[in-house]
Amino acid sequence: MHASVEAVALVPVLAVAYAFAVRSRRPGRGEIAAAVLALALVFAAFATELQPFALHTFLWAHLLQNVVLAEWAPALLVLAVPPALAAHAAGFPLLRPLVTLPVWLVTYFAWHLPWVYDFALRHPHSLLHVEHVTYLAAGLGLWWPVLRGAYSSGVKAAYLFAAFVLASPLGLVLALVPRAIYSFYAHAPRTWGPSPLADQQIAGVTMAVEEAAVFFAVFVFYLRRFLQEEQLEGAFDELRAAR
Repeated sequence: MHASVEAVALVPVLAVAYAFAVRSRRPGRGEIAAAVLALALVFAAFATELQPFALHTFLWAHLLQNVVLAEWAPALLVLAVPPALAAHAAGFPLLRPLVTLPVWLVTYFAWHLPWVYDFALRHPHSLLHVEHVTYLAAGLGLWWPVLRGAYSSGVKAAYLFAAFVLASPLGLVLALVPRAIYSFYAHAPRTWGPSPLADQQIAGVTMAVEEAAVFFAVFVFYLRRFLQEEQLEGAFDELRAAR
């Protein structure tokens, strides 16, 4: 096992925080399963062979960890919040779409600036942990309006489409730029695996495909729901007019 602070400290802290938060609002089985899966994903990302790969050799491994922290685990943790508990956060200004999406985008893009990315990797016992915690916090904010916000399906679909369109250029840039842009990985010692440029291309394509699969799929779900609601409302309007 290659345990890191995220695996041995962050995961237990999240587990205790979740248990404390839901102590008066008993979660259902699905919500508990979402919480367990989120914690398992974070643990697996930082306690398996992926951790030394990310710290020393491969960009694709580091980006996979970032995806877990910024997208997958936060979505599951938000789903793990019981609706009755989530209702208490309704109207909280920092959880509004016009706040959460820009914060997530700025966090995601800022940490991927080459000099910031390299600097964090050269300080794995301090700044890299800050990077990971901010990814998780921004990800929780990103998914809250969609999964627990009291917004219409149309608003949620538009929000997800904006997230998909605005975030996707990062993966495409990494996949298409003709040189390795992160010096940390460009000069990392390699005894096997892809070259630095191929590693970056794999990472970029993986990120682009992952974002398309996640954001676009959820966008389609809410778009279909919006169209169904509009169709149902139109039928009710026709029925009232006929009377």
